[in-house]
Amino acid sequence: MPAFSWRFVTPLFTGSAINAINTSLIATALVPIAAAVHVPVGRTAVLVSALYLACAIAQPVGGKLAEEFGPRRVFLAGVLIVLAGGVVGGLGEDLTALAVARVLIGVGSSAVYPSAMLLIRRRAEAAGLDGPPGGVLGGLMIAGAATSALGLPIGGLLVDAWGWRTTFLINLPFALLALAMAVCWIPADPPVAGPRTLRQLAARLDVAGIIGFGGAIAALLVFLTGLPQADWSVLGLAVVIGAGLVWWELRARRPFFDVRLLARNPALTRTYLRFALAGLCVYTVLYGLTQWLQAGRSMSSEEAGLLLLPMSALSALIARPISQRNLVRIPLVVAAVSCLAASAGVLALTASTPTVWIVVITLVFGITLGTTISANQTTLYTQVGAGEIGTAAGLFRTFGFLGSIASSALISVVFHHEVNDHRLHLIALIMVTVSVLGLLVVVTDRTVMARARV
Repeated sequence: MPAFSWRFVTPLFTGSAINAINTSLIATALVPIAAAVHVPVGRTAVLVSALYLACAIAQPVGGKLAEEFGPRRVFLAGVLIVLAGGVVGGLGEDLTALAVARVLIGVGSSAVYPSAMLLIRRRAEAAGLDGPPGGVLGGLMIAGAATSALGLPIGGLLVDAWGWRTTFLINLPFALLALAMAVCWIPADPPVAGPRTLRQLAARLDVAGIIGFGGAIAALLVFLTGLPQADWSVLGLAVVIGAGLVWWELRARRPFFDVRLLARNPALTRTYLRFALAGLCVYTVLYGLTQWLQAGRSMSSEEAGLLLLPMSALSALIARPISQRNLVRIPLVVAAVSCLAASAGVLALTASTPTVWIVVITLVFGITLGTTISANQTTLYTQVGAGEIGTAAGLFRTFGFLGSIASSALISVVFHHEVNDHRLHLIALIMVTVSVLGLLVVVTDRTVMARARV
């Protein structure tokens, strides 16, 4: 595809991989970090939740900024923030500094994906393409999501070889490479025409909406990560802020969280819901199954991470041909059915189950991951206009992070006292229920069932 040369897409793919890998990279470093900064291991969970919170809020914010000020500018700014986070984490001496580093990495890397989606959309329209550039979207999906499972084995290897600081410092070469390629190969944005004063700028960006969205997401995350000790006052605060956000956005001239768009575009809302439900199941396998393998089968974190690599590889192999053909209906049905089948398969796992069957079940989840991300991303691309694709793509990733946050809460509640076969099966039953809901969302969606491809 002449419009999308390898020079144009390579920095986009490289930058997108930074966020995906960092979501799981820290997992194998939590124990040595706790020992190094002299805190209980439980307190290091803030390093996981800090990134989740930053990403959930910053993804749509990055998209909004890209729409207003240019995707290349926001892309470069995001990569520079990742560089700062890598340095702060690599030199950090206490848990606070490391948490700040994770927030910086989350904020910076979150600006990349929505900026990349906007760059791709503008390039496609300039080239006169009628349909989505499926091959490019597939590559972006592989880099931005299917690589998430790579963080576990990479983190384990880095920690074993050079210590926990490398889980932060590893961001530096990737960020520098993405920065250099973007400067050289991505065309400059046109000049920004717009507000002259801070008040005009705040109105254009809907700063109040951004703050409200961030507050609601933060309160929800605090509630979920605090389970099983439920703090209902925090949940109430999340509801109050969320209600205030909806009230404000319905009256804003240029809303950040466009409630009307979701109301008049239910197909887009269903895309977000499908992605969140699938994310809940996939991330539960990614982290919950890993904990069970370590506790119930005495595997090391590195061994458990390597066991999940085939899942990531299969998802990448499946995603690209689906994206290249812009397929929608069959991949979404396959995603829902495979998620249900694999969740039911987890019910059969015990401490004595042969490893090969565990790999088979994770491979089925790999089918889920590859089909759901590629088809939903392609669908999203066609459901919003070019002027909204940045924020919409950011919200798409936010719903994925909400799924992962919900999975963390589920794992925390069920595995709170003990990790064993019975509790794994309880998680599997919940996953089966979620999978059934996901299947119903797909098969009852006339928009999806009527379109083989877009």
